[in-house]
Amino acid sequence: MNAAVKVLSDGGVVTWRNLMNVRRNPEWLMGATLMPIMFVLMFAYVFGESIGTALAGPGEADAGAAYREFLIAGIFAQTVAFNSSYTVIGFASDLQKGIIDRFRSLPMSRLSVILGRTTADQALSLIVLVVMTAAGLLVGWRIHSSFAEAALAYLVILFFAFAMSWIGAYIGLIARSVEVANSAGLMWMFPLTFVSSAFVPQQTLPGVLGTIADWNPFTAVVNTARELFGNTHGPPVTGWPAENAALYAVLSCLAIIVIFAPLSAAQYRKVAAR
Repeated sequence: MNAAVKVLSDGGVVTWRNLMNVRRNPEWLMGATLMPIMFVLMFAYVFGESIGTALAGPGEADAGAAYREFLIAGIFAQTVAFNSSYTVIGFASDLQKGIIDRFRSLPMSRLSVILGRTTADQALSLIVLVVMTAAGLLVGWRIHSSFAEAALAYLVILFFAFAMSWIGAYIGLIARSVEVANSAGLMWMFPLTFVSSAFVPQQTLPGVLGTIADWNPFTAVVNTARELFGNTHGPPVTGWPAENAALYAVLSCLAIIVIFAPLSAAQYRKVAAR
């Protein structure tokens, strides 16, 4: 019990330290919000009419409006997933600057260093979600469900962000430099987010891509958020992952944490022992 309290206490100190770094480097926050806003504007107004035609129901004359409501949950999930790249870069930067060596010399839990970084990035994700919600409302997105359901949708997205940050922690700890981390932190994100239901209905993806999208945890998170927001458009999707999207999303996030938390802790021990 005392060990768990110490991990949480030390993790809180590291979390505060990382949040202060964001405060001193506001361009991180700008970078985390400007790209998603660009995606919203580009997809909503460049591709919205063409893609939205397949989503608009019989009583919906505005295909663009239907697509904008379809799009925003995908942008939310993509944004918090991309924020894991800051976890990657943060760890790589601390390693390169010798900050990890300083942490190693202190009487603190090794796990608290990783937990502090991932928790700080959740605070960043929360701020970014607030900004993205405002951007969504400005382009016509609306929540058609209860307050409790909408809050639950945001919690699912944040839980997904927390899971992604553990993958980012592991990549950051194995990256040899900030330059490598900058590429490695984003490279795997593009197939994860684009081969999914984030931007197009998953049933429109051909062959193997459609099967990958069906079982992609990112798709489950996006579909869960859409349903909780009341933004369901287009024909229903069949299959176990789609019919049990919320369960699959939560189980996927738990599996990611169970796999990558020990891997990150083991890699941190290797780095600290050098």
